Amino acid sequence: VQLQAYGGGLVQAGGSLTLSCAASEGDFRINVMGWFRQTPGKQRELVATMKTAGYTNYADSVKGRFTVSRDVAKKTVFLQMNTLKPEDTAVYYCYAKVAWGRSVEYEYWGQGTLVTVSS
Repeated sequence: VQLQAYGGGLVQAGGSLTLSCAASEGDFRINVMGWFRQTPGKQRELVATMKTAGYTNYADSVKGRFTVSRDVAKKTVFLQMNTLKPEDTAVYYCYAKVAWGRSVEYEYWGQGTLVTVSS
């Protein structure tokens, strides 16, 4: 499974940016899809995820500002980021928890896309 992320870039504080990520084709089921982020010297942290049933999970730091959504049929996840802050600057990684049939789940990561928020 390959995850291809798009949409990173430079934005001013208070601005908006949308990330998207598409999974490769295949006969697998994506149970969870979403985004994590990482800054130098820190561990990768959750930003937002969404289960196929629609349940979402957000980091407290982004609640009310970021919105995660999915197109399940197209195996795609989006992250709408509003009211961006300099502390949102990070490499954002697309994430997917995948299963084939009734097999165990496997986790996959995209290549990362840099989001830079200037003050």
